[in-house]
Amino acid sequence: MASKSFVIVAFFLFTIVFGSIDFVNAEPSMVVGYDPMEICIENCAQCKKMLGSWFDGPLCAESCIRNRGRFMPDCEDFASIAPFLIKI
Repeated sequence: MASKSFVIVAFFLFTIVFGSIDFVNAEPSMVVGYDPMEICIENCAQCKKMLGSWFDGPLCAESCIRNRGRFMPDCEDFASIAPFLIKI
């Protein structure tokens, strides 16, 4: 009988504890300062390192500044870096 009452009490404690926990929105911008323009320029630099003379890094950085970091170039996504590729 003691084990049955223990299970019931444990169940109620479990529901009270986990029912009162508020889930956290885990955004990195909440922990550290997230500057989209800085990330955009870092992505441009990374693409320049990966693609070398095929990639126009300064044009990419100017685009980041002009668009205030709303456009994020992805070195593995051709559509996002196509405006910055140079024919050699």
